[in-house]
Amino acid sequence: MANMKDRISIQVGLSGYSFKIQADGVTRSSGWMGAERIFTTAELQRRYEDVDIAVFTPKWTLVPAQFHHPMHVRKMLAEVVDLSETDPVDSVEVPEFAAVLLYSNAIGETLSKMLSETVVRTDGSKARPLPEIFYMLGNLKDIPDYNKILASFKDGCLHLVIAQGKSLLLCNSFQAPDFTTAEYFIFLAMKKLQLNPEVSTIFFRTELTDEQEMSLYRYFRNVEQI
Repeated sequence: MANMKDRISIQVGLSGYSFKIQADGVTRSSGWMGAERIFTTAELQRRYEDVDIAVFTPKWTLVPAQFHHPMHVRKMLAEVVDLSETDPVDSVEVPEFAAVLLYSNAIGETLSKMLSETVVRTDGSKARPLPEIFYMLGNLKDIPDYNKILASFKDGCLHLVIAQGKSLLLCNSFQAPDFTTAEYFIFLAMKKLQLNPEVSTIFFRTELTDEQEMSLYRYFRNVEQI
């Protein structure tokens, strides 16, 4: 894992951003903030050994590495998501699953670029804004359970990743206008994969309200945030 002594992880969505700082064995979270506070927030005016910037874009798809071709990223992505002609497209390797993530950061692009310019690493390098789902796939290795259930929910979109051991079973996003709908998609996915919530722990990368957490506890053995 990356050095955890001095690290900031930033999540960017349509409605703003939040950050989590891990330093000196202590973790602090900012809560959801508006874009206007970037230049007045002290934690964003310093350098960190490691910087992650995750964008809550629903415009992505995961393809086997052998099917990836740099010249065909836009064409392949447009086959599964709604792309406009002006949407930027890019790709990033996910070697642990022998796959490549094709994506567009059109949602949150301006804000994520601003954060990338503002919050830099100790050596002066800038973090590359990547989709939230990229970091979720990377977090699977940190979940000790055999059945790994990881979700993020923000701005009406649920990102959901489910794995067993080192095998990826599901990696998808769902339009969910409210948390009840997000829960519906979670339970539907688990039912199709024949996983029992009552003996499972669900992990979230986004903060949950007390009400949302209690709702999940009605079905899951445990609820944790990472």
